[in-house]
Amino acid sequence: MTMIKLHYMPPSGNSYKVRILLSLLDVPHEKIVVDNKTREHKSAQFLAMNPRGEVPVLEIDGVYLWDSAACLVYLARQFGGDHWLPADPLQMAQVMQWVALAGSEIQFGLQYARRGLKQDRWTAGNLEQGQAISRVALNALEGRLNKNDWLALGRPTIADIACFPYVETAPQAKIALENYPAIVQWIERCKALPGWAER
Repeated sequence: MTMIKLHYMPPSGNSYKVRILLSLLDVPHEKIVVDNKTREHKSAQFLAMNPRGEVPVLEIDGVYLWDSAACLVYLARQFGGDHWLPADPLQMAQVMQWVALAGSEIQFGLQYARRGLKQDRWTAGNLEQGQAISRVALNALEGRLNKNDWLALGRPTIADIACFPYVETAPQAKIALENYPAIVQWIERCKALPGWAER
C-alpha cells in the first residue's frame, strides 16, 4: 500500500490545493504541519525534501514532490482516472494551461500581493504591480467563466483546483471580487463539490 504524507502549512494556498484534491479523491494520507514560526521549512531536514524551502511537499513512499502542480498531477493521474487530468494530449493541455496560469499571473499577482499585505514581505514588486498582474489573471478567468461553469472540458478538473485558493482570497490582496460575478459563482460551485476541503 502506498504511504502518502502531506507536509503543509494551514494558511498556505498552495498547500490548500493539494488538500482539496486529496479530500475530493478520498486518498488516505498523513498530514504533517510544518511550523512557520520556527521556520521549519528552511531547516536542513526540510530542505532535504524540498530545496526551495516551501510547502507543500507530498511524500510518496520516500519520493518527494515539492511543487503543488506536480502534486496535483500525481494525485489526479494516480487516483482520479481520466476525470481530473485526462491522458488525451489535447484535453490535458486544456487543463494544464490553467494550471500554468496558477503558477504565473495568479502566483505573482494575487499570491504575492496577499503575502505582501499580510506579512509585509514583498517578493516581487509592490502592491500596485501585484494588483495589475492579478487583474490579468482575473480577467482571463472571468472571460472563460462567463460562458463556462468550469475552466476546462466542461467539468471540474485540477485546473479549477490550481486556480482556486488565491482567487478566493483576492480580497486579501485588496481586489474586490464583486467586479467578477462569474468568478464569484464559480467559487461557490467549487465549494459545493462533494468532498471539497475546508480551508
